[in-house]
Amino acid sequence: MGIKAEYGCSSVAGSCESIVALLGKERVGLIRADIFKIIRNFGIEHFNFHYTGLDGRIRSLKLPFSDMKTAERLLALGERADGSSLFRGLVDASVSDIYIVPRYDSVFLNPFNSKSLDFMCRFVDRDGELSKFTHDGILARTEAQLQNESGCELWAMGELEFYLVYPRPEPYDLYPAQTQGGYHISEPFFKYENVVDEILHIVQQVTGSLKYAHSEVGNIQGLRSQNPVLAGCNAEQYELEFLPRPINEAAEALCLARWLIRAVAARHGLLAVFTPKLDEDAAGSGMHIHMELRRDGVNCMLNPDGSLSREAMKLIGGVVRYAPSISAFGNTQASSFLRLVPNHEAPTKICWSYSNRSSLVRVPLGWTNVGDLGRLVNPQEIMPFENSLTRQTVELRSPDGSANPYLLLAAIATAVKWGVTHDESLEIAERCHVKGNIFADPELASTLDSLPGSCWECAQLLQEKRALYEEDGCFPTFLIDYIIEALKKEDDAELHTYLGSLTGEAKLLATLEVLQRDLHRN
Repeated sequence: MGIKAEYGCSSVAGSCESIVALLGKERVGLIRADIFKIIRNFGIEHFNFHYTGLDGRIRSLKLPFSDMKTAERLLALGERADGSSLFRGLVDASVSDIYIVPRYDSVFLNPFNSKSLDFMCRFVDRDGELSKFTHDGILARTEAQLQNESGCELWAMGELEFYLVYPRPEPYDLYPAQTQGGYHISEPFFKYENVVDEILHIVQQVTGSLKYAHSEVGNIQGLRSQNPVLAGCNAEQYELEFLPRPINEAAEALCLARWLIRAVAARHGLLAVFTPKLDEDAAGSGMHIHMELRRDGVNCMLNPDGSLSREAMKLIGGVVRYAPSISAFGNTQASSFLRLVPNHEAPTKICWSYSNRSSLVRVPLGWTNVGDLGRLVNPQEIMPFENSLTRQTVELRSPDGSANPYLLLAAIATAVKWGVTHDESLEIAERCHVKGNIFADPELASTLDSLPGSCWECAQLLQEKRALYEEDGCFPTFLIDYIIEALKKEDDAELHTYLGSLTGEAKLLATLEVLQRDLHRN
């Protein structure tokens, strides 16, 4: 058995004290003098520079210093890294050097090492300009173009679903959770709420952008697998949902969270898995993206009467138009398309609806046309509450944990930019609006276009629609080529046909091989 765990493991050592509390100021606007104060107050001995590769995984570079002059140099100049290793297949070794420069407003105390002060970094090229080919630079350019052309900012938040895998209790479990019955269930039916509490605390302290955490539908008793690490284990599904942030910050938060979830889980002897689907009969793990447009810092998704605004409808129209090719950025493994199947709250048809989990784009409840709900439930409350902020978002439900959040959000921002700057998007939104469960209405479903059904089909669609992403100069041609080739390497053009030709144990084993082969890729 490759996983060892006990209920109620001890917590991770180290401090996650808030930088904001220490300095008495928000992170935005931090300068080097603020960083020096943190160093002195906490006895910091080294920096840890973080950044992500093409797979979206957090990388780390540890930089010791013994005096403030060295620390200042590192903060001012950053350090070099090998771009051909970080972006293998995209950057040639002959021109591989790239600078990594810390963003001061991303600073956090390392939760696992009290002597380390950590930063997220930006990539800078040899000419001293923000990199044009790395995913953070692509997202930043797309974000800037959207704001310049529309006057709106795009904010986003992710829903990050994952499984915690642990050895099956022996000889029996006193409180087994019901199959597919884990949604918002509590301990003792789900065993590792203590670990999720720790994850919640650390991710919030590092990113400052968590909304909530809860158990999710998926619950697996006795995993079927040929992988000895997984075979016979139990798995319970959880979700972290974030608060809306500017899209570069939203991407950063998702990448940091995946790193922190895995790190905390490993310290408890657990395996954290973000793969799109872990078992044929269990709920898949998505990475849904909520979006909102802001104008002059204010959410502009609703009209005064509570209906969706023109900007919101245009956002929906843009996302719907681009949806098939967005799958090339949001669903990058063959197992992605064993999650996107009818009747599993995972979309297969291109449409949008209100509060409807069978649609691709969902408009969730947004506290519209309701007052102080707390006073409704607690009539003894005498203090009125006036809610002046609009919280309406629009949710894209197709992406999963195989995505690089930076590239996914850059693709979404490209779609939104087109939508809000073209009136044609209103007609698209009107045409693709549905009511009711589309899985229960075959006639309705037959009228709707479908999402791609494989990575191979995604590659073909991206090739056909590549101009949508390249025309404004945000996505380099060679990056689109790289993504197309990576999708083709999944070699899943005939996967559904092949699996459909099998029966019984042979079909099960072939399906599980696809589902479980990329447990750690993203």
